[in-house]
Amino acid sequence: MTFGNGGNGMQKRTATIKRATSETRITVTLNLDGGGKAALDTGLPFLDHMLEQVARHGLLDLEIEAQGDLHIDGHHTVEDIGITLGEALQQALGDKSGIRRYGHALVPLDEALSRVVLDLSGRPGLVYAASFPTARIGGFDTELFGEFFQGFVNHARVTLHIDLLRGGNSHHIAETIYKAFGRALRMALEPDPRAPGDIPSTKGSL
Repeated sequence: MTFGNGGNGMQKRTATIKRATSETRITVTLNLDGGGKAALDTGLPFLDHMLEQVARHGLLDLEIEAQGDLHIDGHHTVEDIGITLGEALQQALGDKSGIRRYGHALVPLDEALSRVVLDLSGRPGLVYAASFPTARIGGFDTELFGEFFQGFVNHARVTLHIDLLRGGNSHHIAETIYKAFGRALRMALEPDPRAPGDIPSTKGSL
């Protein structure tokens, strides 16, 4: 898949990262200035559905191919996808000049409402305050959502706060989290027209 630069005049912000361990083989291709296209084959259909939300609402072009030890469970695959996606984001961002840096979103779906706030700070940190009324959604272990985001922040080096404000349906809850994550990423990654080329930090680096 060949990605364009989104037409925003910034340097092309793309990355392809491959990760291979005794447990998983993963390839992630990411374009931060895409149109929301996704090509996903993780072996975990519900995770594919959630990552498609991130791409669509984040206006990212995202391709993920993953093979993992799903005969054991989804843990290694989900965590390593988060790690590889984080590495791809970190590489595609470059020196982070000209971006807004901070992003936030509130997203509802029927009775569910989630808030995601993030900082492309260079410092990994996760506050994950979300619980699910069921242990599984379509065969996917809801406990693994936290593992995905922990792997992501550790390797993207971002600060990420995820708060479920209310919700009673596990599918709805998950969708609000991933859609809000995509929307917050979109805001943080956008070029800041008032500070083109500037590093958004008094320290001069992120």
